[in-house]
Amino acid sequence: MLALMAPSVVFVALFFVVPIALFLFRSVDNAEIPKYMPRTVAEIGQWHADDLPPEPVFRALAEDLIALKGQPEAAVLGRRLNYAVPGFRGLVTRTVRRLPAAVPHSAIDTLADIDARWLDPTYWATLKQQSGRMTDFYLLSAMDLQRGTDGAITRVDETQAIFLSLYGRTLYTSVGVTVICLLIGYPVAAVMATAGPAAANWLLMLVLVPFWTSLLVRTTAWVVLLQTEGLVNKVLIYLGVISEPLSLMFNTAGVFIAMVHVLLPYMILPLYSVMKGVSPVHLRAASSLGAPPITVFRTVYLPLTIPGIAAGCTLVFVLAVGFYVTPALVGGPGDQMIGYFIAYFTNSAVNWGLASALGAFLIVVIAAIYLVLGKVVGFDKLKVR
Repeated sequence: MLALMAPSVVFVALFFVVPIALFLFRSVDNAEIPKYMPRTVAEIGQWHADDLPPEPVFRALAEDLIALKGQPEAAVLGRRLNYAVPGFRGLVTRTVRRLPAAVPHSAIDTLADIDARWLDPTYWATLKQQSGRMTDFYLLSAMDLQRGTDGAITRVDETQAIFLSLYGRTLYTSVGVTVICLLIGYPVAAVMATAGPAAANWLLMLVLVPFWTSLLVRTTAWVVLLQTEGLVNKVLIYLGVISEPLSLMFNTAGVFIAMVHVLLPYMILPLYSVMKGVSPVHLRAASSLGAPPITVFRTVYLPLTIPGIAAGCTLVFVLAVGFYVTPALVGGPGDQMIGYFIAYFTNSAVNWGLASALGAFLIVVIAAIYLVLGKVVGFDKLKVR
């Protein structure tokens, strides 16, 4: 048995667990500064004053930057320091470009002549603070926090605080989509479970149709349908429901409509699998004892379908939290979820540390919600059957 399981276990470990672990490690990794500035890190660790560091620290910095002349690593180092202090990248690249081949007698005067910002203690305090092999910079940034030059953790300026509201927006959208999918999917699954074999097969096929079309194609179709001159607005105007087109694109309404359409099958299928196993004998027994239909549903049918509700809601919620394509195409700037920013910091801004920190907090939030839900309804009921 172990020999048969070994290939799948190794495959999952190599191509799922290890890549995710390495990506999440980027949220605390700080390899650039110790790697490209070894002399500076060694010297600045002995500096504890609030004023400018002594000559040996300036000389160590100059030697490290001279070693980066003509190397692309200078831009990498500057970009990393620029995350902490805007403008640091230009300062590093400018200094690397203008430094002589050998360190002159006074490194302090040489660096000050190249750029007067080297006489600002803020830049040196940042270098000292970010000189460790591990850092909490990305994790703090992902929570709209920052560590000052004195080491104290404070809130970032309100104009730069975006991530806490982003988490709230992501959770709000995911919970809303999950609730709508439950309200729509529950009666559909109930009809499928009580229908005859032929009708149930046709209904199941209709539910599975979205799986046969790619997510991008489905989202693009909603872009066509929901636009001002799209089919939805034209039909509503023709029926007299509205007098002028509704704004269904690039807003929250469009995001909810498109996401519910994509995720609805993930709610219906777990519900259908559980409802199919509910024996009608229990319902008839409750009715024969005089219970009205609402009481039968509330006290007998609903409790028996709790496992399907829990599994479907968990599945839809987890998928909705990580949605990227649909909000990006259908939603507006204020409707983007955390997946959009993780992709942005990974591909465009090339800030893998912050992208990893956002992903780490997303995993923590999902795990916390899963644990709470498991405590409330039972972990055995969260399994998709």
